[in-house]
Amino acid sequence: MAVMLRWLRAYIADDDPYVGAANFIAVMLAWNQPYYPLYLWWIVGRDAWVAAPFAVAFFPFFAIPAITRRAPLLGKMTLVVVATVNIVFCSAMLGEAAGIQLLYLPCGMLAAILYPWRERMVMLVMTGLPLVVWLLTRERFDHPPVRFTPEAYASLFTLNAVSAGLLIILFGWLLAGIGRASKPSCG
Repeated sequence: MAVMLRWLRAYIADDDPYVGAANFIAVMLAWNQPYYPLYLWWIVGRDAWVAAPFAVAFFPFFAIPAITRRAPLLGKMTLVVVATVNIVFCSAMLGEAAGIQLLYLPCGMLAAILYPWRERMVMLVMTGLPLVVWLLTRERFDHPPVRFTPEAYASLFTLNAVSAGLLIILFGWLLAGIGRASKPSCG
């Protein structure tokens, strides 16, 4: 286990704190993604089969650190695009009432924190991506493959609202760390 943790730390490490944050977030999302079907099964029971594809949807997130090693800007952009596509997919599978679209908020924040000011044009485009996708898709997910009970949708909405809030807090902490890492020392 210790060897795997050392490898993982080395895999996500980068001298650029923005790239390091992107790598950390990508791997954190990758590790969490396979658990979502379990949360869904706990909430909706046997109809959780609709989440089976979520169990393999984490692979693109694991590729982000490999991409950032070769092309840091492309890797950061890929993270925002993959996260946005993941939200669209989950919304289509679970329906709008599940509250998955609340995750566009931390996705937009993610785009805002991954780019230093010198990359502000890319930041602008990537920050706008989740908003534009939400505007284009917001009323298109009324017919998911499975309909859940109102109670199940309420629980899913709560789960996704809490997830969105926790991601925003985590991203805020990462931003604070980037700010500390980029300040010259006074020693």
